[in-house]
Amino acid sequence: MNNRRDFLKTTAAFAAASMILPLGSFTMDKKTIGLQLYSVRDKLQKDLKGTLEKLAKIGYNSLEAAGYNAADGTFYGMAAKPFIDLVNGLGMTLNSSHIAFELDMAEKVIAATAATGAKYVIYPFLAEKFRTNMDGWKTTAEKFNKMGEIAKKNGIRFGYHNHAFEFDKVDGQLPYDILVSQTDPSLVTFEMDLYWVTRGGHNPIDLFKKYPGRFELWHVKDMTKTDDMFFAPVGTGRMDFAGIFAEKKTAGMKYFFVEQDSFKDMDPLDSVEISYKYLNQAKFL
Repeated sequence: MNNRRDFLKTTAAFAAASMILPLGSFTMDKKTIGLQLYSVRDKLQKDLKGTLEKLAKIGYNSLEAAGYNAADGTFYGMAAKPFIDLVNGLGMTLNSSHIAFELDMAEKVIAATAATGAKYVIYPFLAEKFRTNMDGWKTTAEKFNKMGEIAKKNGIRFGYHNHAFEFDKVDGQLPYDILVSQTDPSLVTFEMDLYWVTRGGHNPIDLFKKYPGRFELWHVKDMTKTDDMFFAPVGTGRMDFAGIFAEKKTAGMKYFFVEQDSFKDMDPLDSVEISYKYLNQAKFL
C-alpha cells in the first residue's frame, strides 16, 4: 500500500508541476553547447533574426557575441534589451561577449555588457603596438588587472582570448606566461582558443596543468589534417577533443563556444551544424 500511495503522490506532484512549469523544464540533462557568433558574422549582417532562429533550430543554446557597438550600445544593430529578448525567446542565453576596448572605455563597456546578463566580457585581440617587447606585455597584464577590477565591481568576469602570437618568444620568454602569471586569478580569466594554442606549437593540456583553474572559457575549433592547418568543423580535423575535455576540471572550464574563423567551400551554417552534431553526440561531454 505504501508503494502505491507513494507512486500516486509522485504522479500527482509531477502533474501539478507540469501545469506550472514550461514545457521542457524536466529536460535538465540537455547539453550546453555554445557558439561564438563571429562564425556566422556575414549571415547575421544580412539576416539577424533569421540566422539566430537557424542556430536555435540546430540546437545551440549558449552564445558569445562579437558585435557590440560601444558608440551606440547596440548588438548587431539592435538595442541591447530587444537583442537579449530575441536570443532568450529562442531558448538561447548570451553568456559572453567579445569587445575590443581600452581603459578609457572600460567602465561603459563592462557595465553595458553586465546589464545584458552575460557572465563574461572578453578582450578578443591584442593589437601589435602592445606586443613589440616584453615591457608591453607586462603593461598589458597590469591593464587587464585593472579591467578585471572594473568587471568584478559590475558582477561580471573579465577575460582574454588568445591567438598564436602569444606563443612567439620575446627576450627568451613566452608572452602568454607573462599574461597568466602576472594577472590576478580573482580578476582575470582566460578564454583558451584550442586551435590557436595548437597552431602556436603548444598542447592545451600542458597549459591546463601549468595554470590550473585559469581557463574558464574555451573556443572549440578544429584544424584540418592537411599541411595548411586550415579551420575545420569540430570533429572533422586533427584535434583530440576527447583528451582535451577530459581535463576540463583541471582547466576550470565553465563554458565553451564553437568557433570557425573562415570557411572553404562550405556554408557557415552547414559547418557549425556539423560541429554541433559532433559535440552533441560526443560521450566526453
